[in-house]
Amino acid sequence: MKTLNFVIFFSIFFIVYGALNYYIFIRGWQCLPAPSPLRVLYIIAFIAVAMSFIAGRILESVWLCRFSEIFVWVGSFWLAAMLYYILAAVFLDLLRLLNHWLHFFPSYVTSDYEKAKQAAALIVSAAVAVLLTAGDLNAAKPRIKFIHLGTIVGRKRFDNIVSTINEQNPDIVLLPGDIVDEDLGPVIKENLGEALKNIRSKYGVFAVTGNHEYIGGVEPACKYLTDHNVTLLRDSVVKLNNSLYIVGREDRSISQFTGKRRKPLEELMKDVDKSLPVILMDHQPFKLEEASRNGVDFQLSGHTHHGQLWPLNLITRMVYQVSWGSARIGETQFYVSCGVGTWGPPVRTGNCPEILNIKFSFGTGQI
Repeated sequence: MKTLNFVIFFSIFFIVYGALNYYIFIRGWQCLPAPSPLRVLYIIAFIAVAMSFIAGRILESVWLCRFSEIFVWVGSFWLAAMLYYILAAVFLDLLRLLNHWLHFFPSYVTSDYEKAKQAAALIVSAAVAVLLTAGDLNAAKPRIKFIHLGTIVGRKRFDNIVSTINEQNPDIVLLPGDIVDEDLGPVIKENLGEALKNIRSKYGVFAVTGNHEYIGGVEPACKYLTDHNVTLLRDSVVKLNNSLYIVGREDRSISQFTGKRRKPLEELMKDVDKSLPVILMDHQPFKLEEASRNGVDFQLSGHTHHGQLWPLNLITRMVYQVSWGSARIGETQFYVSCGVGTWGPPVRTGNCPEILNIKFSFGTGQI
C-alpha cells in the first residue's frame, strides 16, 4: 500500500508538472520568430530549468554536492515562476478569446501581432523576475509577531532565525512541524543542528512531526532533531514546572507513510490535569473542534504557509478553517502560523514569514 501510494502520488505529480510546463513552453515558443536560432536555445534552456528541481532532488539523494544545490535552487525559483507564467498566460489567452468576439485590441496590436506577442513576453518575464526578487527578499526577513493571549533554509538564514528567537528571551520554544524539509542530507551538510543547539530558552525546545518529516524519512529526521537538543513530542505529553502541559501529536501523514494511526486526542488527554493550562501542537490544522472538546487551552499549528505564493492563499483559505492567524472555538484559542521558512521556492509573495512571540496569562479562566 505504501509503495502504491508513492507511485500514485508521483504519477499525478509528473503528469500535472509536465502539462503545466508544456503549456508555458508552447506560449513562449509562439512568441519567438519562426526562422530564429533563439528557438533552439529556448528549447535547451527551458528543459534545463524545468528539470532542475527534479534533477537536484535526485542528485542530492545520491551525491550531495555544489551541483545538486544549484539545481535545487534554480528549480525552486522555477516553481514560483511557473505559477506566475501560468497566471499570465491564462489571462492573456482569455483576453485573446474575448477579443475574438469583441474586437477591443488597439490597432497597434492587431497591425503587428508578432511584435505584440514578443513585447507581452518581455513584459511578463520582467514582471515575474521582479516578483521573484521581491518575494525572495521578503522570505529572508521574518517578522516578529507579538501575541498577547490574556485574561528552509541555509545556515546563514537559519542562524539569523535562531538569533531572532534568542532576542525574545523565550521561556519555551515550540516548533510545530516541518522542521526538516524532506531531505536530511542538506541539513547535515549545512550543520543546521548546531544552530538548533544555539537556541536558548528556559524550559527547552519542543517540536512535533510534520508531513515533510514523513516525506523525507521520519525516524532519521527525529533522531537528528533529538540529537540536537529538540524534544520531540510524538503522541506524548510533557508537564513543565508542575504548572503547564504541552501535548504533541504525530502528524496526520503517519497513516499515509507508515500505515499506522496516531493516538486519539482523547487518549493523550486522559491523564492531563485540566486545571492546569494545556498547549497542544498539531502540525496540520484540521478538525479544530476536537481540541476544544478535549479541554485544550491553546493549539499551535502550521503547515498551510498561508499559500506562500499569491494567489494560493485564496485556496488555503477555502481548504482550512483557519489558514493563518488566530481564532477561538469554544474555550480554545488557536493560532495557525504561516511559518518562518519556505517550501520549494525561497519566495513569499502571499504573506510575510513570522516568528511568534506569544505571551500567556493564566489563572483567570481564559488564555
